[in-house]
Amino acid sequence: MSEDRAAGGFKQVIVVNAALGLPPGKLAAQVAHAAVIGFLRAPAQAQRDWLQSGMAKIVLTCPSEEALAELAAQADSAGLPTGLVRDAGRTVVSAGTPTCVGIGPAEAARIDAVTGELKLLR
Repeated sequence: MSEDRAAGGFKQVIVVNAALGLPPGKLAAQVAHAAVIGFLRAPAQAQRDWLQSGMAKIVLTCPSEEALAELAAQADSAGLPTGLVRDAGRTVVSAGTPTCVGIGPAEAARIDAVTGELKLLR
């Protein structure tokens, strides 16, 4: 494993569509979906490196469904493991509503190139 990987140079980012104003429980479930999807779409070596480096996860926000879709497209174009979560529509939002996107696990610098301007979820 390289020094960068051993030092925690891997992370996963989940970006939430803030316009939805999801209640905390719903938000937690959607973020969990995005984390699992992103992990499953990552190459096996990235999965191992991320697990061994502490599984860093950062939750960020974007302002709209359109911004979320654009971000997912940028991450995908950058070759990052990407999973756009669309709600099943059983509770708070309509079926098919994009709630969040999981990006990574991957090298932190590659993810930051796509998400570096976004704000933390508060």
